[in-house]
Amino acid sequence: MTIRPEQFRGRLPATAFAFRGYNVTNLGRTPELLEHAAYGPIVETALREGSKLAADVLGRPIDLVERVRRRRETHDLGTYAEDVTLIVSASLAQLRVLDQCFGVPFSGAKLTFGHSLGEASALIATGMYRMEDLLRVLLSLTDDSVALAEDVTMGILFSRGPILDLGAVQRLCVEINQQGRGTMGVSSHLSPNCVLLLGAGDTLDQFRQHMPERLPPLVSLRKHGGRWPPLHTPITWQRYLPNRAAVLLQTAPGGLTAPTPPLLSGVTGKASFNDYNSRELLRRWVDETQQLWEQMVQTINAGVQTIVHVGPAPNLIPATFKRLADDIRGAQKGYSPSSLGLRAIAQVMRRPWLAQLLPAYAGLLRVPFIEHLVLEDWLLEQQVA
Repeated sequence: MTIRPEQFRGRLPATAFAFRGYNVTNLGRTPELLEHAAYGPIVETALREGSKLAADVLGRPIDLVERVRRRRETHDLGTYAEDVTLIVSASLAQLRVLDQCFGVPFSGAKLTFGHSLGEASALIATGMYRMEDLLRVLLSLTDDSVALAEDVTMGILFSRGPILDLGAVQRLCVEINQQGRGTMGVSSHLSPNCVLLLGAGDTLDQFRQHMPERLPPLVSLRKHGGRWPPLHTPITWQRYLPNRAAVLLQTAPGGLTAPTPPLLSGVTGKASFNDYNSRELLRRWVDETQQLWEQMVQTINAGVQTIVHVGPAPNLIPATFKRLADDIRGAQKGYSPSSLGLRAIAQVMRRPWLAQLLPAYAGLLRVPFIEHLVLEDWLLEQQVA
């Protein structure tokens, strides 16, 4: 999408900013931003701030500037704490560049949200917490998150037929956990037909074995490679991460101003943050399912026309919106907008889960018309004096 800085400023009242979370790759185009004549000093300052904080909390040297300059990508969970700091620091650096070099203030947006770690970046960006106060809490828990991830695998549960029965999914998770051979849970609700599962040991295999008894035949489970910190699942209970986070947050400075712009919670999916409840929502954030689908619905229904994706190489949120837009375009294919009604869509589409939703979520028809902008790409496309 081609948009000039002055257009960017004009669009802010109908713009949402979306922050990415942890992934298997986390550098993105940060090296290019660091090497940029105009942006480099801003980015370097943010990375040095993150390095100093992480070194202080973890008790070992951390140099994000050197890592970015050498383009050292994530290889495994051995650099998880460093990756967390890199993602948050790089995300905040992008917003500083946008404001300082182009006069586009993040605070002028209509709303913001983040997936998983992205919510921490959003909490800092909205002014609720300083990076050194909130990130200190997260970094204090990273070593135990990595230890818990030793045998945790991600699974993508997907329905090609009706909407997923989340109650049946969650019940099966509870029954498997009851056996005492490992713990699993729903980590993220990406859409009505897709959730991310995280399971220790062979719990995902147990889930697949019992799927035919509980779920329709058009539901499939695919494992994702690698090991994953088991946030947003009951696996975190094994090292008391929710309670420990709550204790650390009790005395952390900040959290007594409402977010600007409004922030959609990953726990509720709604603009639930006020000037005093962020600590409770963050405690729940540690072990409760991320409600990305509800965040998307709230964003669409708010009349957002542009979504700006913040962070190094954002992937999950843009990809989820793209799949939804493609499904809706497919449902509309061959029909003119003037003649297309909800009944017509439901009759012709081959996506039963979407057909079930449209009568209640007519706003979804706007999804193909929402424009998406990856902030790091946009910044590197600009000519700066």
